[in-house]
Amino acid sequence: MQLKEVLQKTTAFFKEKGISSARLDTELLLARALSWDRIKIYMNYDYPLSEQELEACRALVRRRAQGEPIAYILGSRDFYKSTFEVEPGVLIPRPETEIIVEETVAWLRANAPTAPTIIDFGSGSGCIGLSLIKEIPDATLLACEISEKALGVTKRNAERLGVDGRVALRAGDVATVAASEIPWALASGVDAIVANPPYIAVDDPQVENGVRKYEPREALFSGDNGLAHVRSWASKAAELARPGGFVMFEIGAGQGFEASGIFRVDDRFESVAVVKDLAGHDRFVRCLRSGG
Repeated sequence: MQLKEVLQKTTAFFKEKGISSARLDTELLLARALSWDRIKIYMNYDYPLSEQELEACRALVRRRAQGEPIAYILGSRDFYKSTFEVEPGVLIPRPETEIIVEETVAWLRANAPTAPTIIDFGSGSGCIGLSLIKEIPDATLLACEISEKALGVTKRNAERLGVDGRVALRAGDVATVAASEIPWALASGVDAIVANPPYIAVDDPQVENGVRKYEPREALFSGDNGLAHVRSWASKAAELARPGGFVMFEIGAGQGFEASGIFRVDDRFESVAVVKDLAGHDRFVRCLRSGG
């Protein structure tokens, strides 16, 4: 069977399964099965696959057809300007989360001193925090994560990106982070705190089946209608940020009013704003630690 036939049949199969990125997923999976890059796929449509190669393709296609996220099958996901290792048990980076990196980088470049300090609450793969210190070469990062597995992935990603010398790792609940544990001078607090907390209500019926089945529940779901972690982590951010320091949290699409209210009623924050994603949905709360 020629490669172009496998491409066509697999793409059609994925479309029948309701996979929106059917063609892209097909190309990525076939390239992985054949140990090729995608460019080689385009240049070899008439390539005849051996039975062994076909079976390698089928094995990956079966996994995707059952709903397993392609990032877990491939073991990586592109985010911002880098590729990050991911694995089952670690939240998959989403494109909209790149806005946190863009906003924070812009603020740090305009407002932070040299050698700024950053905390990433719930680091997961490390995609947010590590992207930040890749952009700000003299910055240091504390990555906080309750999952030992995810923290291990953050560590490996930091090493692969060559920034591990500027990263400290902290395993445990964000709400228990103490200033004394952070390996920097914290007389005035840190310059920026970023977070992608669990913010989905436990009973939310709109969660995709593949997300609910495969991605880590502790990184997705939160009590208090999805706002329990936002509330707890906001309080911790107020405790650790310096006066005038930058804080930005990702939130759910329908949480703009309630989530921003958590920050507005706390007089330790000012300049609270809801930031939309590229689809026009409320997606982030951005503010400053008051007193700057």
